[in-house]
Amino acid sequence: MTHQRLYINIDHIATVRQARRGDEPVPAQAVAICERAGADGITAHLREDRRHIQDSDIDAIASAVTTVFNLEMACTAEMLALAERLRPHQVTLVPERREEVTTEGGLALASATRGLSDAIVRLRRTGIRTSLFIDPDRDAVTRSRELGADAVELHTGRYAHAPGAGHALDALRDAATLGASLGLAVHAGHGLTTGNVGPVASIPEIEELNIGHHVISRAIFVGLDTAVRELRAAMDAARRAA
Repeated sequence: MTHQRLYINIDHIATVRQARRGDEPVPAQAVAICERAGADGITAHLREDRRHIQDSDIDAIASAVTTVFNLEMACTAEMLALAERLRPHQVTLVPERREEVTTEGGLALASATRGLSDAIVRLRRTGIRTSLFIDPDRDAVTRSRELGADAVELHTGRYAHAPGAGHALDALRDAATLGASLGLAVHAGHGLTTGNVGPVASIPEIEELNIGHHVISRAIFVGLDTAVRELRAAMDAARRAA
């Protein structure tokens, strides 16, 4: 199998800082550590309510990244203007609800077709690669292709929180196969850990994983460098075994 990319989401470094509304820890300082430890890119999500990552963080992260910067954001006029200014390598459009603690599911593509299509065209004109965060559902995959996205990121939450593999893993495999057959790049993420990443990492069509909370949680005990290396090793081992 080809090398599977690992993008580390550093949002929750900002979550720790915002708990005290202080100056530390600084998310941008994690970029070089993650990249040296084996990350192929850095992900950050600037939410509309600025609950963790702040505008200044995004500027600093974009400047610090030497690999690839993946900006997660809602499909709003404010965020599109920000992306056009920063020009990250990739924008992943995600659903956003103020009351949720974390992103609980994929985009509702059927009800947002026009807005998403216009956003994808706008980002492409700026030279930005686009990905849509979707549930592992065949209709969502097909609609993503019709909208003109370059990639889809499959929401792995149902798999991550389900006991055992079963239907949730089958759905990921099926959606990944369909996405690749339609010419989409296939990514995945949400709730993945060193303990459960193996079956997802072994799906050949999945080119990229976006993982954050587990890495930052693990880093509290072993350090960020070790946490990234552990995850990278677990992914690579599953990939080789498959």
